[in-house]
Amino acid sequence: MKKLLFTRTRLLPINLAVASLLTGCAVGPDYVRPNNALPGKHLEQSLDVAVAPEGATSQKFVVDRDIPAQWWELFHSPALNELIEASLKNNPDLQAAQAALRVAQENVAAQRGAYYPTVGAEFDPTRQHIATALASPASSNASIYNLYTAQLSVSYTPDVFGLNRRQVESLEAQADMQEYQLKATYLTLTSNLVNAAINEASLRAQLVALQNVLDSQTKVLDVVRRQVQLGQLGQLDLAVQETAVANAISAVAPIQKQLAQQRNQIKALAGRYPDDSSLPQFELASLQLPGEIPLTLPSTLVDHRPDVLAAEAQLHSASADIGVAIANRLPNITLGVNSYGSAAYTLGNLFKSESTFWNLAASVTQPIFDGGTLKHRQDAAQATFDQAKAQYRSTVISAFQNVADSLQAIQSDAVALYAAKNAEIAARKTLDISQKQLALGDISPIAMLSIEQNYQQASQAYVQAEAARYTDTVALFQSLGGGWWNAKN
Repeated sequence: MKKLLFTRTRLLPINLAVASLLTGCAVGPDYVRPNNALPGKHLEQSLDVAVAPEGATSQKFVVDRDIPAQWWELFHSPALNELIEASLKNNPDLQAAQAALRVAQENVAAQRGAYYPTVGAEFDPTRQHIATALASPASSNASIYNLYTAQLSVSYTPDVFGLNRRQVESLEAQADMQEYQLKATYLTLTSNLVNAAINEASLRAQLVALQNVLDSQTKVLDVVRRQVQLGQLGQLDLAVQETAVANAISAVAPIQKQLAQQRNQIKALAGRYPDDSSLPQFELASLQLPGEIPLTLPSTLVDHRPDVLAAEAQLHSASADIGVAIANRLPNITLGVNSYGSAAYTLGNLFKSESTFWNLAASVTQPIFDGGTLKHRQDAAQATFDQAKAQYRSTVISAFQNVADSLQAIQSDAVALYAAKNAEIAARKTLDISQKQLALGDISPIAMLSIEQNYQQASQAYVQAEAARYTDTVALFQSLGGGWWNAKN
């Protein structure tokens, strides 16, 4: 009997090895990356240099130059670098994305455990009392006795049709998707921070412009008051100019409100509360617009955009899920030792040969009738794959659209800055001339009111046009993927 037990237990590893040879194939489609017919250029027309007016930075596109991982350093702002470095450590959305990636990676590791046998150990000491009217199971016929049982259970499900392999493949693809979503969160955070800094700087510049307008209108009001005292102008003229000054003061409040809200947004992005005062402030003069803009080739966009890569990972996962659905319709084989152990009335006899017991078992389960449930799950998996494929293509098209929109915006921004600069210069000249005419009594305050309003609008429009060049440059860096692939770690 002892020899027979030795032979059967030695056969178990052999059986497992033979079963493992059957795991060389996995049912379902093997994932193949979509063959995208990518365009050869980003725009229908050729790219021109975005020439700016005198005193402003002209921009040119450097084709096939890679984007640095810390692309925001191209704005040459130590304060901006400081803000982003602090925010990357404290932003809760980034921390949540990092945790989501760890969850996905641990799920992969957990599923890989199904490649190996499951081994369990059990030790069960008991003390029993048998009614004296019944026969005692103990060899000593004692009615009160101790029983010690120690046993080991081993089970193994060979991955004959690749069910577990496809499940691991699907989870690995989902982990890849979480990794790319983490990169997307990182890119979104850094882009939002740079844009928030630019918006803050723009609002501060608009406040300066409004203050200049207010100072100018206050001087005009002094002139009107003197002319009223001299009898050259009436009370209506004075009321008109006082209204103009009041309007200029009231125009400041909305910008101050936006500036305060912008500061709160920056603090929230940095993982801070609104009462935090440690973050730097930003002005347009502290930011330098990049003159040379790196522009990667269109063929590399699908390898750089985190959202495109995440969509592809989702497609890969959906492909593996088809194999999972197919494998669930095929036989499931389980091999194992249900129990191998020893039972004795004393601990000293627990592991002696006469106390040993064991049993081997194997099972094959084949679904026969389930009302079409497994078939429809396979069809649903195929439909999910088709959906993911269409979504992937849509994401690719949107990515190219983002790049094209940003390129055209940068070129248009330079033209808009020219127009805004000329309008601001013309409005300034008109205002200066009109102020002199008003002092001489050649123009009425009513006519002056319109001129002052034009100058106020032209001043704000120029600041906004200047800020738009910064934000659209950020949009281009973001649409090209943000250079995460060049990071050192």
